Amino acid sequence: MSQYTPKRLKVYIYGAPVLRKKTAPVENVTDTIRRFTQDMVLTMYDDDGIGLSANQVGESRAIFTVGAAAFEDERGDSVFLNPEILEMSEETELQEEGCLSIPGIRENVPRALTIRLRWQDLDRKTHEEVFTGFPARVIQHEYDHLNGIFFTDRISPVRKMFVKSKLSELASRQA
Repeated sequence: MSQYTPKRLKVYIYGAPVLRKKTAPVENVTDTIRRFTQDMVLTMYDDDGIGLSANQVGESRAIFTVGAAAFEDERGDSVFLNPEILEMSEETELQEEGCLSIPGIRENVPRALTIRLRWQDLDRKTHEEVFTGFPARVIQHEYDHLNGIFFTDRISPVRKMFVKSKLSELASRQA
């Protein structure tokens, strides 16, 4: 692939229909997909994010990116194609989350402390790995997006009542 300069993509906000649809698997990794994932990484960082799913930028594909800062090892920015959570620990952790598609709202969300994930990279090589702590949280958040789920769907009913009007306001701007 020739030299490519990534471009910033539009981040879709709560209420956009693409965000509630289950994404389709990636069948072939083309130059277009490779460029798109570069655009996703740029967009994620431009918005001070740590992860971004393809449907958040309008593409209903099973792809998400996670920034290098999410991991405790030396890996760089990562692209996950066709991810599948195979196992989740019963042990959970409550921690604050935000979302580029839900600006201005942050809530404590319970997540499995440890997960086992299978995914493909941009060379279509299959990987399987166990993630714990913050990386597991970020991956679960992005994985939820690919299934049309927001972090606000996972908060307590009482907290949902508090954010309902803010979510309705965001959704009304998308109409």
